[in-house]
Amino acid sequence: MKIKCPKCKKNAELSRDFSTVRCENCNLEMSYGEYVKFVAHSDTTYSDILGDYTGSTEGQTAGTLDDWDSQSG
Repeated sequence: MKIKCPKCKKNAELSRDFSTVRCENCNLEMSYGEYVKFVAHSDTTYSDILGDYTGSTEGQTAGTLDDWDSQSG
């Protein structure tokens, strides 16, 4: 699947199993989780997508980017 490279803004490839993002233009290679964090930190428009990785948020807030980073290792 084609997605936008967060580094050079050209087309990057998301693997079929959604595990790896690769950009042949700038040689970027990272896991999809790293890609999500990179995009969220680079563009505040997408910071809410971090909620997709926190499990059930019933009765909780998603927290800040710093909170999420400290919990994700």
